[in-house]
Amino acid sequence: MDFNGKVALITGGGGGIGRATALGFALRGAKVMVVDADADTGRGTVDIVAQRGGAAAFVQADVTKSASVRDYVEKTMATYGRIDAFFNNAGIEGTVIPTQDYDEEVFDRVIAVNLKGVFLGMKHVLPVMLKQGAGAIVNTASVAGLFGAPGMSAYVASKHGVLGLTKVASTEAAGAGVRVNAVCPGPVETRMMRSLESQRNPNDPESVRTAFAAGVPTGRYATPEEIAGAVLYLCSDLASDVTGTHIVIDGGRSGAGGVAPARRT
Repeated sequence: MDFNGKVALITGGGGGIGRATALGFALRGAKVMVVDADADTGRGTVDIVAQRGGAAAFVQADVTKSASVRDYVEKTMATYGRIDAFFNNAGIEGTVIPTQDYDEEVFDRVIAVNLKGVFLGMKHVLPVMLKQGAGAIVNTASVAGLFGAPGMSAYVASKHGVLGLTKVASTEAAGAGVRVNAVCPGPVETRMMRSLESQRNPNDPESVRTAFAAGVPTGRYATPEEIAGAVLYLCSDLASDVTGTHIVIDGGRSGAGGVAPARRT
């Protein structure tokens, strides 16, 4: 997977999966534009890439605002002149609470970041790639986009929507040489999982982690680098005829038909 001469744009680039993917692209020759709402974590990723000898820049953005998304695309073009790979990754978990009790404002925020943010990213990146006649987009969905997860109505709805957007955009762009796919991670060693564990059992989050891991055939969470590997593959020439699909990275949990423990205590 050689990305020399290529440019990768990554939203949510300050977090675990986004940071691992930024480093993965950079170590394989790509120039990387890191986008995040948090300037400290976003610049932290740029610093790590630089320490490893890679090239990266940072743009702070709100992925729920069209003007902000347009701005990060324009700054990427001004800095690097093209966009070959777009990891449309920014997302939040929301709260863990039954549907009838779910706060409407929190629901709207999760949908805005996880679903509208993905839509706006493609809305503004696709014209660049269509003009180039080439490009690869990978949207971050989740195994929650394939199944239900009690207490996570907003997150599950948003990730089901991401898969729908991926399928539509892939059919529209395929004839122009642009591919659109998604990744569906299961539990990953990230801040988000720490939050979900604490929400499900504030008094003993480690017990939730143990139960989650026990439901995975491999017996563990994935690492951010393992998710990054799937993203890099989908953006590479090795996947030149792969579009409109998703890759599940969950240690075999979905294949085994398992669901994570949902009880909130």
